[in-house]
Amino acid sequence: MRKVIVNEFVTLDGTAQAGGGPDEDTSGGFQHGGWHVPYGAEDGMEQLIAEAGGFLLGRRTYEFFAAFWPNAPEAAREFADPMNTKPKHVASRTLTGPLEWQNSSLLSGPLPEAVAALKEERGGDLLVIGSTVLVHSLLQHDLVDELRLLIDPVLVGGGKRVFPEDGALRPLRLVDHEVTETGTIIATYAPA
Repeated sequence: MRKVIVNEFVTLDGTAQAGGGPDEDTSGGFQHGGWHVPYGAEDGMEQLIAEAGGFLLGRRTYEFFAAFWPNAPEAAREFADPMNTKPKHVASRTLTGPLEWQNSSLLSGPLPEAVAALKEERGGDLLVIGSTVLVHSLLQHDLVDELRLLIDPVLVGGGKRVFPEDGALRPLRLVDHEVTETGTIIATYAPA
């Protein structure tokens, strides 16, 4: 059975919005885009992306990636090649198929059943990057097998959160951790 692995860059106060650049996601008036860049902790990302059997993405992340990765600079080829060639499964209530980005398809039917079916397929694990709304749903339906958080030592005071604020108790266990030279904590959790 394949696992669903959520990989998120988050601030110490739990924000996952627009870590990569000032114009990445300004929705809700968010003004601190690019907060992750000074910490540069992509440790293990190349390996995670290379080993992934495919990607599970929400609509906004899909649209952002589909605009960037097919035209990525040469310096980003080690990330761009697997992002462009591996299967991308997109959760959206507003997009219609077929999707233009190579090897991309919309999930059909209710999200819990569609993701459970993907987990039963053969192949490598499914990697979720960004996609905070999707992550909320995956957590609420107990579909996340591993959370890999890159927690940067910065507070931004608001923005989209990686965890749903639904009052549910979700015990986790720490399975791995490290601290980078820039102070980023890379913590991997699994359901307890």
